[in-house]
Amino acid sequence: MGKDKNFSGQPIFTQLLSFLDKSNIKRFSKELKADRYVKKFTSYKHVVVMLFVAFEGYHSMRDTILGLLSNAHKLQHLGLDYVVKRSTLSEANARRPNEIFVKVYHDTYQHHAHILADSKLSKIDIKRLYIMDSTTITLFKDILKGVGRNPDNGKKKGGIKAHTIIRSEDNMPCFIRYTAAAKNDHLLLKEVDLPKGSILCFDKGYVDYAQYEIFTSKEIWYVTRLKDNALYVAREEFDIPDDANSGVLKDEEIELSYGKNKLQKHKARRIAYWDSVNKRLFEFVTNNFDLTAEEITLIYKKRWQIELLFKQLKQNFPLKYFLGDNENAIIIQIWAVMLANLLLTILKSKIKKSWAFSNMVSIIRHQLMSYINAYSFFEDPERAWRELIKENKLNDQYSLFPDWEGAYF
Repeated sequence: MGKDKNFSGQPIFTQLLSFLDKSNIKRFSKELKADRYVKKFTSYKHVVVMLFVAFEGYHSMRDTILGLLSNAHKLQHLGLDYVVKRSTLSEANARRPNEIFVKVYHDTYQHHAHILADSKLSKIDIKRLYIMDSTTITLFKDILKGVGRNPDNGKKKGGIKAHTIIRSEDNMPCFIRYTAAAKNDHLLLKEVDLPKGSILCFDKGYVDYAQYEIFTSKEIWYVTRLKDNALYVAREEFDIPDDANSGVLKDEEIELSYGKNKLQKHKARRIAYWDSVNKRLFEFVTNNFDLTAEEITLIYKKRWQIELLFKQLKQNFPLKYFLGDNENAIIIQIWAVMLANLLLTILKSKIKKSWAFSNMVSIIRHQLMSYINAYSFFEDPERAWRELIKENKLNDQYSLFPDWEGAYF
């Protein structure tokens, strides 16, 4: 029998780790002094172990160590020369700065961003479009302040909120900030720094008229929805072209009032749109006066991309169990999940065959340490089986009972 074409000299996990730049990780570690007083468990090994946790979906420190022990003879392929102790891993999660994982994620993203971009963008898709939203991860104890009032029993679970910006072009996070769940969304707008001419789309939870004015001065265009209690005055109504979508009801310039005694003003554009499918009226507000009203509505519709990304992360990498009960350990584990999602997305972008992301995650989770060529397998998973059948047919062509060959399969 011939050699399996899907065989590889390296586990699938090692092939995923090849997307990381090990030399840069060492450099980041030196800059952050992340390996100070560390003898063996370096930052790179820490990243590898936490990725192992994310891919395998382990729920505890004990499961993690047992998983590593069960693959002890393969750890050399991962750059691990020993199995870390529970106490060492716990201490690293508590003391090593989580910024090392932040830098590894952004370095990997920037290095591979060109292959993540969709080269078949339609006119609706805009390469300078960014989408912002947040998702809350509930914690098992009150480590970070959760939202809402305290229950009658006086106990309330904590929560961490991930504020995320994705590029519509590649649907991957390029900006992530973590805060307590109780922190208001709009405070994060001040940290947004995008190139001139960018378009930022977000929901009305991020309303901050003062920041909208700053965006306008920097020529950063925003698209969001108008709050029901917004105080504004209509200044000029624009004509709606005859060929415009019938759902566009009004297109006008408005002046929003904000600040102390509502004395500060912000010039914006209000678009009223009737969604005939959902029987619902939407009011959009933007500081861009060049795009058509229909394009503004389509941009906001693209905001659903980030909701799908959150759904993908929560379905495939559910963060219900953490390996530490401190803020640093939790943030490290969340960044490890984001990095694992990025590595799989890079792999998926290099494969021509269309795969559902959840199917790829399921296969890799079960075969993470198997010596399988990920590219060959995902391009044609049935090839090895076809070749096996072909070889058996050749072996049976001189058989006295050739009709029996089907019984083997």
